[in-house]
Amino acid sequence: MKSAGKNNRPRQGQKIKVDVEGIDLLHLTGPGDCNLLFLEKQFAGSLVVRGDFLVINSDDERADDVRLVLVELVERVRQGQLIDEVIVSHLWEQMTTQGNLSVDSLNPEEPLLFTSGSRVAVRTKTPGQQKYVEAMRRDDVVFSIGPAGTGKTFLAVVMAMDYLKRQLVDRIILVRPAVEAGEQLGFLPGDLQDKINPYLRPLFDALSDITGAAKISRYLASGVIEASPLAYMRGRTLNNAFVILDEAQNTTVGQMKMFLTRLGFQSKAVITGDITQIDLDVRDKSGLVHVQQILSETEGVSFVELGGADIVRHPLVRRIVDAFETAGIDSENG
Repeated sequence: MKSAGKNNRPRQGQKIKVDVEGIDLLHLTGPGDCNLLFLEKQFAGSLVVRGDFLVINSDDERADDVRLVLVELVERVRQGQLIDEVIVSHLWEQMTTQGNLSVDSLNPEEPLLFTSGSRVAVRTKTPGQQKYVEAMRRDDVVFSIGPAGTGKTFLAVVMAMDYLKRQLVDRIILVRPAVEAGEQLGFLPGDLQDKINPYLRPLFDALSDITGAAKISRYLASGVIEASPLAYMRGRTLNNAFVILDEAQNTTVGQMKMFLTRLGFQSKAVITGDITQIDLDVRDKSGLVHVQQILSETEGVSFVELGGADIVRHPLVRRIVDAFETAGIDSENG
């Protein structure tokens, strides 16, 4: 996709029209016109749909920035992408800070996966996320480090399902350390599955979003998808598997070494975590922090750092994360 620029600006004080012929307007405007309402808050003017055009009524000099963002959004809708406020917010921020929309790297033409039972495509929403996906496709061990809401876990699960559907792996293994909130696994009620479910719920939620709860249950019953606490990985060799270690900031150095040496033939490991949210005892060094120092130059291993600009939850989440960072306080797990 060509980068949008500021050439051939229309004169200010006019009604500026954006062609929306042939697209699903709901995909552009969002529920309750939320995407248009977001843009209207950014400048002194209004956005109105008139037939096959979206009309910008404004004397504000930022009206043309709005036009360029809308042109980009319309193009994305034509290519099958569903637009939400996160995408609109990201494009607006890029336009106002950089003066253009350099979006080639997002490659919205190529979906990562279609969600179960629909033709709704999962696509990256930021350049950082695209870099993360490219690393997962290229390297066998990928570390993704960043704050809550940047898509670390979700995109890893999407790629795992893509590899499974294309029969590049035989199974998906979901792993998490069980150290949160100071609880020990053995003190939780129920059998092993009952004990680990609370720790693995974020991974199950991501799977449910793209696959459906019924299919996940069948995969779990057949062993195609396996969920396990990190402690149960010792002694295993994981062949033909896509392995995801979530919340890796809560692994010790020994646990991280143990996990990484489980990788077998035709397997891929994705390790995600946020080094600002470490729940380990102060005497223990985080394995995720340690591997950053010793594996950053290792061939076949990638480190992708995601930041506030990659947060794809509610736009308020980005502002909350920024506020905590400014105050020098770690945000709550999420």
